[in-house]
Amino acid sequence: MARHAILVIDMLNDFVGEKAPLRCPGGETIIPDLQRLFKWARGREGDDVQLVFIEEAHRENDADFRVRPVHAVKGTWGSDFIPELYPEKGEYIVQKRRHSGFAYTDLDLYLREENIDTVVMTGVWTNVCVRSTATDALARAYKVITLSDGCASKTEEMHEYGLNDLSIFSKIMTIDEYIDAWEKGLDPWEGGGDKENKVK
Repeated sequence: MARHAILVIDMLNDFVGEKAPLRCPGGETIIPDLQRLFKWARGREGDDVQLVFIEEAHRENDADFRVRPVHAVKGTWGSDFIPELYPEKGEYIVQKRRHSGFAYTDLDLYLREENIDTVVMTGVWTNVCVRSTATDALARAYKVITLSDGCASKTEEMHEYGLNDLSIFSKIMTIDEYIDAWEKGLDPWEGGGDKENKVK
């Protein structure tokens, strides 16, 4: 049986909300959809679907700040999760300092310990941290699903560009399609990727 980790990427105060220095306006629009996804995942019996929270947590004077505004410094309000999508006790949190949730973190170790074979991408930004994490997941031989209405970027155009790139190697689905596949006993990842090189 497939085992999935829904990766919730950077739904943090410094990315979502009017006071966010790296505000991703689309991040606010996906909150209700992610809340619905969380309720479904948390209400399942067994642990074949887990929520894993990815938290950008930079050191002061991080090298990332040479190219981007200062944001999500570890231990600050900005690096904390937004209240609407806060992790519950027992849900795993991975702190990162680079775009990918796999870069210099223990995410891969955790997933392998839990025998997870499929990662499901949600969060912000679609074309940056979501795509980088998905790319690194593929490099480690995980199956990758991207939930189109569970991700967002600074603009809709950036979001669509990100989804187009992700469709080359992941399965693009809506949250409803993903849940429906599980409820019907189907493998949501089936048909993922671009085996016929049709993506333009």
